[in-house]
Order: sequence, then C-alpha cells, then structure tokens
Amino acid sequence: MTEQKEANRPLRIAIVGAGPAGIYAADALMKSDAEVSIDLFERMPAPFGLIRYGVAPDHPRIKGIVTALHKVLDKEQVRLLGNIDYGTDITLSDLQRFYDAVIFSTGANADRALPIPGIDLDGSYGAADFVSWYDGHPDVAREWPLDAEKVAVLGVGNVALDVARVLAKTGDELLPTEIPPNVYAGLKENKAVEVHVFGRRGPAQAKFTPLELRELDHSPTIEVIVDPEDIDYDEGSEAARRHSKQVDMVANTLEQWAIRDQGDRPHKLFLHFFESPSEIVGSDGKVVGLRTERTQLDGTGNVKGTGNFRDWDIQAVYRAVGYLSQNISELPFDDQAGVIPNEAGRVLVDETADGSARYMPGTYVTGWIKRGPVGLIGHTKGDANETVACLLDDSSHFGAAESPELDAVTDFLESRGIPFTTWAGWYRLDAHERSLGEPEGRERVKVVEREDMLRASEPHKV
Repeated sequence: MTEQKEANRPLRIAIVGAGPAGIYAADALMKSDAEVSIDLFERMPAPFGLIRYGVAPDHPRIKGIVTALHKVLDKEQVRLLGNIDYGTDITLSDLQRFYDAVIFSTGANADRALPIPGIDLDGSYGAADFVSWYDGHPDVAREWPLDAEKVAVLGVGNVALDVARVLAKTGDELLPTEIPPNVYAGLKENKAVEVHVFGRRGPAQAKFTPLELRELDHSPTIEVIVDPEDIDYDEGSEAARRHSKQVDMVANTLEQWAIRDQGDRPHKLFLHFFESPSEIVGSDGKVVGLRTERTQLDGTGNVKGTGNFRDWDIQAVYRAVGYLSQNISELPFDDQAGVIPNEAGRVLVDETADGSARYMPGTYVTGWIKRGPVGLIGHTKGDANETVACLLDDSSHFGAAESPELDAVTDFLESRGIPFTTWAGWYRLDAHERSLGEPEGRERVKVVEREDMLRASEPHKV
C-alpha cells in the first residue's frame, strides 16, 4: 500500500510540457487503474506545443490531432497551468513539494548544428527558427528576410518539405490558413522563385512520408522537378523498398516525377539527391552560393563521396537536419544525443560501482526529450505508455509530497506574481482567434503577441 493511498488522496503528478507527448502521458495516467490528479505545466500561454508551433499552417489534417488532445484536457483529473517557464518561474525542487512525481515532456525546438564552412553567414538559417516565425511563435521576431530568389533547403525529412513548400507557395495561397497578419505580409513579399531541396543520399533513403511528399504537387503555383539521374538504387536501397511500403511509395512518386514533362507553374521546387552540402559560399558576409559534393551508393544504402563538386547559385540556405532538445535545469543531459539520459523513461543519474543503474527519484521523461526528435507525433503515445508504466511501478516507493493540495501550487504561483493561464483560458483564447478569422471566412487567425494571448485568456480565471 502506498503512502498516497494511506492518505486517501490521488497520486499527484506534474507534467512539464503540454504538447502531444505531455498530453498523451496524462491520458495514459488517467486510463490506468491508479487514482491520479495531474497538472500540466506549459511555457506558452496556450497548449499543444508542436501542433500549434511546429506544424505547417497548411496541414489541417495533422492539426486535427488537437481534437483528440482536447478530449484529454477536458477531463476533470487534469489541469492546465500555462505561461509558466520551468527553471525560471518554477523549479524541480518547487515541484517536488507539490507532487509525488514529475514527468518532463519538453520536446525539441532548436536546430541541430551542421558543421560546414559558411553556416554562420547572413542568409543561412535554421529550419526551426523559420517554422517558429511562420507559426506565429510569440518569442521570435515578427519579420523574416525573404528577399532571396533562389533558396536551398538542406535535408530530406518532413520539416524540409514544410519549409520548402511554404517558401515556394504564394502568400495568398496560405492566407486561408491561420497564419497571423505579420506572416501573411512577409510571405506576400517573398521573392523566391526557385527552391532547391538537397539530400546526400538517394530516393530510398529519404525520410519523407508519402502523403507529405505528394502534397508538394498539389499547389497550382509549384512545379516539382526531379532529375532522372538522381533515381538510383543499390542492393541496400532495393531491400529497403521491399521491407517498407512507405519507402517504396516515396520512391515510386519520385520516379514518376523524374520522367514526366516539365510544366509551366511559376515556382520551381527541385528535389536533388546524391548531393552532400560541403560549404555555404559567401561574399561580404552574405550567402551567394552552395557547394555540394556528388555522392554515390556503396551497396548498403549508404553513400560515399565522388570528389566531384558543384556550385549552385543560391542566396539563402535553410538547414533542416533535425531538431535538438535543450538542457533542462536540475536534470542530467546528454549533449551529444540531445536527450535526458533515461531507461524506459526513468531519469538516469549514473551507474553504481556494481554496474546497476541509479535513477532520480520520482522523475521521468517522455517524447523527444526522452528518445530524440524522430518519428511522427503519434509515436509519442508509445513513449508515454512506457514511461507511465514505470512511474506506476515505482509509485509505492515515492515519498509523500509536502503540499499535495490542489490550491498549494496555484497559491505559490500567485505569490510569485506569475500570470498563469488555464484550460478555461484556452477556450477563451480559442474563441477569440476564431472570431478574428470569421470576418475573412477563415477558421481562425492566430494571436502572436504573448500579452494579447494573456489578455484573451484572462490569467488565473477558471
């Protein structure tokens, strides 16, 4: 029997990060046999994390996941406490006073480095920063330089496709979405007419999902172009196609595009394979080109350099080579992998002399901070289930929280003068954004300024 059951109260759990990973963890807890009371802490005034600030605005299908997440946050066992910055407004030591256990689901929102010459030139950007801009993140600049006519995107994953598609579309094409006025104004002035996406390996190694890839060709203004010479497979590539329907579908789509006649749509989007970026070329501190080395397959699906280089006329470069989680105060962090060291979600401190693991008591991770930024949004459900199972297995060993009362943490936040938002506040902000979109026949117009979000949410009011 746990101390919590003896005290005749639910298990009090804090989840730091109210994106899909954190909400899935809350759902897993509520679906267990345990009696739980959950508080979700979120740095933004609004919930949903990656769905709101990491998914391209022209992807309403993916944003539909919000409907399922809504149902979780509507449950009486869970509260949302937004506009709270972990490490500044509240610490792990603070949380341990109010909760029996803490789950971190802080995700990954920075760009992974690409160590090639010229990466720091003016006109060289991280994809994550651009995504934050076009998704109306309150903590980034309101303007984005879009004066390059020829643009390179480095990477062959879905984020690279999102960035390339947004750069290639017109502002008017994206206007029916939820983009805020500053983003529409910026995209309206975008001068890009050529977007080049570069991958160092071949079509069978691309990380696109088939649906995302095919969506490139749906725009009436974008001509997708694939060089027939880039369609090549070795034994490893053919094996990948046989073992994965998705890999085969991607390869088939690229093959069809490579053999078709080029059309006359005004914006050209080139998908290049077997081109490894080796240098961003600059002049007077600005990007003026990209140098790539031609690669070739080695039989295993990997590639090797050929020593043949090509210079491309490019004025801006976006690297989409992966997201990176950021260090979290008071927790161990693996800088190389960009994750909190863990075993099945238990935060790993170190190993004892006999080789056994030593864990941080009552502290867990889930989502990208647990396993790195790979996989689709839905994959974090499995992470959450594994982490929650470990937490519940450990619960009989938790020390009782000092102040587990529901009001204790909110009283603490109010004493610090922190204007925290609530789930009821999200409903008010949601209604406000929808009212902004209604006169234009749009589902919503996203509010960007943090102060405006707080004003619409009415902090502290339930």
